[in-house]
Amino acid sequence: MEGMANARGRTKRAAVAAARIAVVRLPPLTAFDGGELEPDGDYDGVEFAELDLGGQQGAGARFIDCALRECALDGTGLAGARFVDSVLEGVRGVGTDLAGASLRDVEVREARLGGAQLHGAVLTGVVLKGGKIDYLNLREARLKDVVFDGCVLAEADFAGAQLERVAFRDCVLRRADFSAVRMKDVDLRAVAELDIARGVERLAGAVISPGQLLDLAPAFAAQIGVRVEDAAP
Repeated sequence: MEGMANARGRTKRAAVAAARIAVVRLPPLTAFDGGELEPDGDYDGVEFAELDLGGQQGAGARFIDCALRECALDGTGLAGARFVDSVLEGVRGVGTDLAGASLRDVEVREARLGGAQLHGAVLTGVVLKGGKIDYLNLREARLKDVVFDGCVLAEADFAGAQLERVAFRDCVLRRADFSAVRMKDVDLRAVAELDIARGVERLAGAVISPGQLLDLAPAFAAQIGVRVEDAAP
């Protein structure tokens, strides 16, 4: 009986730790005065609505309890910026620079971005819901308690990143790069389309569905040098 109990214990499925996400509740906000972003600026309780912030430089700025709604961020420089308890909704742009930025308890809704630079960034308690992001650069970034929900990520680069308690729900991942990534409690089971260009061998620490395993079988076989061919007649 003791042996049977131990066997049952060994076969029991380990639970996947879920991302811990806090709901962002913004206070009454003050409209931005219409000037330009300032490097190392301090923005607390400010709403940026339908503004063209393209090309402006706000490196190192702090955004606390802020909302950016329907703003253009083409080439906007926000390297090293900090976003805390904030919402980015409907933002759009190409080449937005958020390298080394810190996002904590942030909601990003329906963003449409191309070539967004978040290499070396730290994302904690972040939800990316809807929208489409092409060529997202998250190389060497740290993601903890992050949820990608219903978004399309085309050629996202996670190379060298650390992912812990990260979930992809009803997302499309096309040509994703997971080279040298480190994963812990990463849930890929609800991905609508899973296409891994590089780094399939780095999925240790992730959970996939049986159907996804079949889809990825050729890539797994290639990694260990197995040829898959029909039997000779």
